[in-house]
Amino acid sequence: MTAATERPRSWNAALPKPVRQSLTALPFLLPSLILFGVFVFYPLIKSVYLGFFISNAFHTKQIYVGFDQYREVLGSSEFRKNLVVTSTFALYTVLPSIVIGTFLAIIANQKLPGIVVFRTIFSSTLAASVAIASVTFLVLLHPSIGVLNEVLGWFGVSPKLWLSDGGWGQQQGSTWTLVGAWFTNPNWALISVSLATIWMNVGLFTIIILAGLQTVPDDLYESARIDGAGRWAQFWHVTLPMLSPMLFFATIVGSIFSFQAFGQIRILTQGGPVDSSRTLLYSIYTEGFENFRIGAASVEAIALFLILVILTTLLFRLTAGRVFYGGERT
Repeated sequence: MTAATERPRSWNAALPKPVRQSLTALPFLLPSLILFGVFVFYPLIKSVYLGFFISNAFHTKQIYVGFDQYREVLGSSEFRKNLVVTSTFALYTVLPSIVIGTFLAIIANQKLPGIVVFRTIFSSTLAASVAIASVTFLVLLHPSIGVLNEVLGWFGVSPKLWLSDGGWGQQQGSTWTLVGAWFTNPNWALISVSLATIWMNVGLFTIIILAGLQTVPDDLYESARIDGAGRWAQFWHVTLPMLSPMLFFATIVGSIFSFQAFGQIRILTQGGPVDSSRTLLYSIYTEGFENFRIGAASVEAIALFLILVILTTLLFRLTAGRVFYGGERT
Protein backbone atom coordinates (compact mmCIF):
# COMPACT_ATOMS: atom_id res chain seq x y z
CA MET A 1 0.00 0.00 0.00
CA THR A 2 1.47 3.35 -1.02
CA ALA A 3 1.64 6.41 1.17
CA ALA A 4 -1.05 8.08 -0.93
CA THR A 5 -3.55 5.33 -0.22
CA GLU A 6 -2.76 4.96 3.47
CA ARG A 7 -5.62 6.01 5.75
CA PRO A 8 -4.68 8.90 8.03
CA ARG A 9 -4.24 7.87 11.60
CA SER A 10 -6.71 9.26 14.14
CA TRP A 11 -5.44 11.97 16.44
CA ASN A 12 -6.04 9.75 19.50
CA ALA A 13 -4.55 6.58 18.03
CA ALA A 14 -1.48 6.89 20.24
CA LEU A 15 -3.58 7.07 23.42
CA PRO A 16 -4.14 3.97 25.56
CA LYS A 17 -7.26 1.97 24.75
CA PRO A 18 -9.13 2.78 28.03
CA VAL A 19 -8.57 6.49 27.40
CA ARG A 20 -9.85 6.20 23.83
CA GLN A 21 -12.93 4.35 25.00
CA SER A 22 -13.61 7.00 27.63
CA LEU A 23 -13.27 9.80 25.10
CA THR A 24 -15.63 7.98 22.73
CA ALA A 25 -18.25 7.52 25.46
CA LEU A 26 -17.94 11.07 26.82
CA PRO A 27 -20.23 12.80 24.25
CA PHE A 28 -22.97 10.27 25.02
CA LEU A 29 -22.56 10.64 28.79
CA LEU A 30 -22.19 14.41 28.80
CA PRO A 31 -25.94 15.27 28.99
CA SER A 32 -26.41 12.95 31.97
CA LEU A 33 -23.26 14.24 33.64
CA ILE A 34 -24.48 17.81 33.27
CA LEU A 35 -27.87 16.97 34.80
CA PHE A 36 -26.29 15.06 37.67
CA GLY A 37 -23.79 17.85 38.23
CA VAL A 38 -26.46 20.55 38.39
CA PHE A 39 -29.12 18.68 40.38
CA VAL A 40 -27.08 16.20 42.48
CA PHE A 41 -23.38 16.93 42.84
CA TYR A 42 -23.61 20.72 43.16
CA PRO A 43 -26.36 20.62 45.86
CA LEU A 44 -24.37 17.96 47.71
CA ILE A 45 -21.19 20.02 47.71
CA LYS A 46 -23.16 23.15 48.58
CA SER A 47 -24.76 21.39 51.56
CA VAL A 48 -21.35 20.34 52.87
CA TYR A 49 -20.20 23.96 52.51
CA LEU A 50 -23.24 25.46 54.24
CA GLY A 51 -22.77 23.09 57.16
CA PHE A 52 -19.69 25.05 58.18
CA PHE A 53 -21.62 28.32 58.58
CA ILE A 54 -24.34 29.84 60.75
CA SER A 55 -26.43 32.47 59.01
CA ASN A 56 -29.25 34.81 60.00
CA ALA A 57 -32.82 34.46 58.77
CA PHE A 58 -32.20 36.79 55.81
CA HIS A 59 -28.90 35.12 54.81
CA THR A 60 -27.16 38.48 54.84
CA LYS A 61 -24.45 37.38 57.26
CA GLN A 62 -22.62 34.11 57.68
CA ILE A 63 -20.37 33.09 60.56
CA TYR A 64 -17.84 30.33 60.01
CA VAL A 65 -18.00 27.74 62.79
CA GLY A 66 -16.18 24.84 61.12
CA PHE A 67 -17.05 21.36 62.35
CA ASP A 68 -18.63 22.68 65.55
CA GLN A 69 -22.06 22.74 63.91
CA TYR A 70 -21.60 19.19 62.64
CA ARG A 71 -20.74 18.01 66.16
CA GLU A 72 -23.60 19.96 67.72
CA VAL A 73 -26.28 18.75 65.30
CA LEU A 74 -25.19 15.13 64.94
CA GLY A 75 -24.56 14.77 68.68
CA SER A 76 -27.86 16.25 69.80
CA SER A 77 -30.63 14.23 71.38
CA GLU A 78 -33.09 15.64 68.82
CA PHE A 79 -31.12 14.18 65.94
CA ARG A 80 -30.94 10.77 67.63
CA LYS A 81 -34.67 10.83 68.32
CA ASN A 82 -35.45 11.81 64.72
CA LEU A 83 -33.24 9.00 63.49
CA VAL A 84 -35.02 6.49 65.73
CA VAL A 85 -38.41 7.71 64.49
CA THR A 86 -37.24 7.42 60.87
CA SER A 87 -35.92 3.89 61.41
CA THR A 88 -39.14 2.87 63.17
CA PHE A 89 -41.16 4.34 60.32
CA ALA A 90 -39.11 2.27 57.85
CA LEU A 91 -39.79 -0.90 59.84
CA TYR A 92 -43.50 -0.09 59.95
CA THR A 93 -43.78 0.48 56.20
CA VAL A 94 -41.25 -1.53 54.17
CA LEU A 95 -41.91 -5.12 55.26
CA PRO A 96 -45.73 -4.86 55.44
CA SER A 97 -45.82 -3.22 52.00
CA ILE A 98 -43.74 -6.02 50.49
CA VAL A 99 -45.77 -8.76 52.19
CA ILE A 100 -49.10 -7.29 51.08
CA GLY A 101 -47.74 -6.58 47.58
CA THR A 102 -46.52 -10.18 47.28
CA PHE A 103 -49.90 -11.54 48.39
CA LEU A 104 -51.79 -9.36 45.90
CA ALA A 105 -49.31 -10.18 43.12
CA ILE A 106 -49.84 -13.92 43.66
CA ILE A 107 -53.59 -13.41 43.41
CA ALA A 108 -53.23 -11.24 40.31
CA ASN A 109 -50.99 -13.85 38.68
CA GLN A 110 -53.74 -16.46 38.63
CA LYS A 111 -55.12 -17.40 35.21
CA LEU A 112 -58.75 -16.54 35.85
CA PRO A 113 -61.38 -14.74 33.77
CA GLY A 114 -61.41 -11.01 34.47
CA ILE A 115 -58.16 -11.08 36.43
CA VAL A 116 -57.04 -7.95 34.54
CA VAL A 117 -59.65 -5.97 36.46
CA PHE A 118 -58.18 -7.09 39.76
CA ARG A 119 -54.67 -6.31 38.57
CA THR A 120 -55.81 -2.77 37.83
CA ILE A 121 -57.45 -2.45 41.24
CA PHE A 122 -54.44 -3.83 43.12
CA SER A 123 -52.02 -1.48 41.37
CA SER A 124 -54.31 1.57 41.39
CA THR A 125 -52.66 3.10 44.47
CA LEU A 126 -49.63 3.79 42.29
CA ALA A 127 -51.61 6.55 40.58
CA ALA A 128 -52.61 8.22 43.85
CA SER A 129 -50.59 11.25 44.88
CA VAL A 130 -49.32 11.79 48.40
CA ALA A 131 -51.95 14.47 48.98
CA ILE A 132 -54.80 12.21 47.86
CA ALA A 133 -53.60 9.31 50.01
CA SER A 134 -53.13 11.55 53.04
CA VAL A 135 -56.56 13.17 52.77
CA THR A 136 -58.14 9.75 52.24
CA PHE A 137 -56.68 8.41 55.48
CA LEU A 138 -57.42 11.68 57.23
CA VAL A 139 -61.10 10.95 56.55
CA LEU A 140 -60.87 7.19 57.20
CA LEU A 141 -59.29 7.75 60.62
CA HIS A 142 -61.37 10.76 61.57
CA PRO A 143 -62.51 10.40 65.22
CA SER A 144 -66.19 11.08 64.49
CA ILE A 145 -66.89 10.24 60.83
CA GLY A 146 -64.08 7.78 60.11
CA VAL A 147 -65.11 4.46 58.58
CA LEU A 148 -62.39 2.60 60.48
CA ASN A 149 -63.78 3.82 63.78
CA GLU A 150 -67.20 2.45 62.87
CA VAL A 151 -65.66 -0.91 62.02
CA LEU A 152 -63.85 -0.93 65.38
CA GLY A 153 -67.16 -0.24 67.06
CA TRP A 154 -68.55 -3.48 65.65
CA PHE A 155 -65.92 -5.35 67.68
CA GLY A 156 -66.64 -3.56 70.92
CA VAL A 157 -63.99 -0.85 70.59
CA SER A 158 -65.78 2.46 70.92
CA PRO A 159 -64.20 5.32 69.00
CA LYS A 160 -66.84 7.83 70.11
CA LEU A 161 -65.06 9.11 73.21
CA TRP A 162 -61.66 10.47 72.32
CA LEU A 163 -59.47 11.66 75.16
CA SER A 164 -56.03 13.24 75.02
CA ASP A 165 -54.23 12.05 78.12
CA GLY A 166 -52.21 9.35 76.29
CA GLY A 167 -52.18 5.60 76.73
CA TRP A 168 -53.45 2.75 74.62
CA GLY A 169 -57.00 2.49 75.92
CA GLN A 170 -59.18 2.16 78.96
CA GLN A 171 -62.06 -0.15 79.77
CA GLN A 172 -65.47 1.23 80.66
CA GLY A 173 -67.71 -1.66 81.59
CA SER A 174 -67.69 -4.12 78.70
CA THR A 175 -66.51 -1.52 76.13
CA TRP A 176 -62.98 -0.43 75.36
CA THR A 177 -62.56 3.27 74.57
CA LEU A 178 -59.56 4.36 72.57
CA VAL A 179 -57.56 7.05 74.31
CA GLY A 180 -56.35 9.80 72.03
CA ALA A 181 -57.22 10.32 68.37
CA TRP A 182 -55.22 8.59 65.64
CA PHE A 183 -53.15 11.60 64.64
CA THR A 184 -52.97 13.36 68.02
CA ASN A 185 -51.87 10.47 70.21
CA PRO A 186 -48.08 9.98 70.37
CA ASN A 187 -48.59 6.22 70.51
CA TRP A 188 -50.63 6.12 67.29
CA ALA A 189 -49.49 9.05 65.15
CA LEU A 190 -46.55 7.28 63.49
CA ILE A 191 -48.61 4.12 62.98
CA SER A 192 -51.37 6.16 61.35
CA VAL A 193 -48.93 7.78 58.92
CA SER A 194 -47.45 4.35 58.24
CA LEU A 195 -50.86 3.01 57.23
CA ALA A 196 -51.19 5.72 54.59
CA THR A 197 -47.66 5.06 53.37
CA ILE A 198 -48.23 1.31 53.13
CA TRP A 199 -51.37 1.93 51.08
CA MET A 200 -49.38 4.14 48.68
CA ASN A 201 -46.53 1.66 48.29
CA VAL A 202 -48.61 -1.50 47.80
CA GLY A 203 -49.51 -0.67 44.20
CA LEU A 204 -45.88 -0.24 43.12
CA PHE A 205 -44.70 -3.38 44.90
CA THR A 206 -47.58 -5.40 43.45
CA ILE A 207 -46.52 -4.43 39.93
CA ILE A 208 -42.85 -5.19 40.61
CA ILE A 209 -43.51 -8.60 42.14
CA LEU A 210 -46.17 -9.49 39.56
CA ALA A 211 -43.63 -8.82 36.81
CA GLY A 212 -41.27 -11.22 38.56
CA LEU A 213 -43.93 -13.90 38.94
CA GLN A 214 -44.65 -13.83 35.22
CA THR A 215 -41.01 -14.66 34.48
CA VAL A 216 -40.97 -17.83 36.59
CA PRO A 217 -41.00 -20.83 34.20
CA ASP A 218 -43.91 -23.23 34.61
CA ASP A 219 -41.44 -26.11 34.24
CA LEU A 220 -40.10 -25.39 37.72
CA TYR A 221 -43.53 -25.76 39.30
CA GLU A 222 -44.21 -28.91 37.28
CA SER A 223 -40.93 -30.43 38.45
CA ALA A 224 -41.73 -29.48 42.03
CA ARG A 225 -45.17 -31.10 41.81
CA ILE A 226 -43.64 -34.28 40.39
CA ASP A 227 -41.28 -34.35 43.38
CA GLY A 228 -44.31 -34.19 45.68
CA ALA A 229 -44.02 -30.53 46.72
CA GLY A 230 -47.23 -28.90 47.92
CA ARG A 231 -48.27 -25.31 47.36
CA TRP A 232 -46.36 -23.99 50.37
CA ALA A 233 -43.21 -25.89 49.42
CA GLN A 234 -43.47 -24.60 45.86
CA PHE A 235 -43.82 -21.05 47.15
CA TRP A 236 -40.91 -21.39 49.58
CA HIS A 237 -38.47 -23.26 47.34
CA VAL A 238 -39.44 -22.05 43.86
CA THR A 239 -41.34 -18.77 43.95
CA LEU A 240 -39.35 -16.91 46.62
CA PRO A 241 -35.88 -17.74 45.20
CA MET A 242 -36.99 -16.69 41.72
CA LEU A 243 -38.53 -13.51 43.13
CA SER A 244 -35.42 -12.58 45.10
CA PRO A 245 -34.24 -9.88 42.63
CA MET A 246 -37.65 -8.18 42.72
CA LEU A 247 -37.92 -8.49 46.50
CA PHE A 248 -34.42 -7.07 46.87
CA PHE A 249 -35.27 -4.17 44.56
CA ALA A 250 -38.51 -3.53 46.45
CA THR A 251 -36.61 -3.50 49.75
CA ILE A 252 -34.11 -0.95 48.46
CA VAL A 253 -36.80 1.28 46.96
CA GLY A 254 -39.07 0.96 49.99
CA SER A 255 -36.24 1.85 52.38
CA ILE A 256 -35.36 4.94 50.36
CA PHE A 257 -39.03 5.95 50.18
CA SER A 258 -39.43 5.59 53.94
CA PHE A 259 -36.36 7.68 54.74
CA GLN A 260 -37.52 10.34 52.28
CA ALA A 261 -41.18 10.43 53.33
CA PHE A 262 -42.41 13.97 53.81
CA GLY A 263 -45.79 14.82 52.23
CA GLN A 264 -47.94 12.47 54.29
CA ILE A 265 -46.24 13.55 57.51
CA ARG A 266 -46.70 17.21 56.65
CA ILE A 267 -50.40 16.78 55.90
CA LEU A 268 -51.38 14.34 58.65
CA THR A 269 -49.30 15.13 61.75
CA GLN A 270 -46.82 17.96 61.02
CA GLY A 271 -44.23 15.88 62.86
CA GLY A 272 -46.24 15.73 66.08
CA PRO A 273 -47.53 15.22 68.58
CA VAL A 274 -44.45 15.90 70.76
CA ASP A 275 -42.24 15.00 67.76
CA SER A 276 -43.47 11.40 67.76
CA SER A 277 -43.67 11.41 63.94
CA ARG A 278 -40.84 13.87 63.26
CA THR A 279 -38.61 12.03 60.81
CA LEU A 280 -35.18 13.14 59.70
CA LEU A 281 -36.39 14.59 56.43
CA TYR A 282 -39.18 16.52 58.15
CA SER A 283 -36.61 17.86 60.59
CA ILE A 284 -34.54 19.10 57.64
CA TYR A 285 -37.59 20.95 56.36
CA THR A 286 -38.44 22.58 59.68
CA GLU A 287 -34.85 23.57 60.42
CA GLY A 288 -34.30 25.06 56.99
CA PHE A 289 -37.65 26.65 56.09
CA GLU A 290 -39.29 27.34 59.46
CA ASN A 291 -36.40 27.95 61.84
CA PHE A 292 -34.15 29.35 59.07
CA ARG A 293 -31.16 27.34 60.31
CA ILE A 294 -29.79 26.54 56.87
CA GLY A 295 -26.49 25.26 58.23
CA ALA A 296 -28.13 22.79 60.63
CA ALA A 297 -30.51 21.62 57.89
CA SER A 298 -27.55 21.07 55.56
CA VAL A 299 -25.78 18.96 58.18
CA GLU A 300 -28.86 16.78 58.60
CA ALA A 301 -29.21 16.48 54.82
CA ILE A 302 -25.62 15.23 54.53
CA ALA A 303 -26.28 12.78 57.36
CA LEU A 304 -29.41 11.49 55.59
CA PHE A 305 -27.45 11.03 52.37
CA LEU A 306 -24.72 9.05 54.13
CA ILE A 307 -27.28 6.94 56.00
CA LEU A 308 -28.97 5.97 52.74
CA VAL A 309 -25.61 5.11 51.16
CA ILE A 310 -24.62 2.96 54.15
CA LEU A 311 -28.05 1.30 54.29
CA THR A 312 -27.98 0.43 50.60
CA THR A 313 -24.45 -0.94 50.89
CA LEU A 314 -25.41 -3.07 53.89
CA LEU A 315 -28.43 -4.48 52.05
CA PHE A 316 -26.19 -5.43 49.13
CA ARG A 317 -23.73 -7.12 51.48
CA LEU A 318 -26.37 -8.92 53.54
CA THR A 319 -28.13 -10.30 50.47
CA ALA A 320 -24.95 -11.39 48.72
CA GLY A 321 -25.35 -15.05 47.75
CA ARG A 322 -29.10 -14.97 48.37
CA VAL A 323 -30.33 -13.23 45.23
CA PHE A 324 -30.81 -15.21 42.01
CA TYR A 325 -30.40 -13.55 38.63
CA GLY A 326 -31.29 -15.71 35.65
CA GLY A 327 -30.97 -18.86 37.70
CA GLU A 328 -27.55 -17.90 39.08
CA ARG A 329 -26.93 -16.86 42.64
CA THR A 330 -25.05 -13.60 43.21
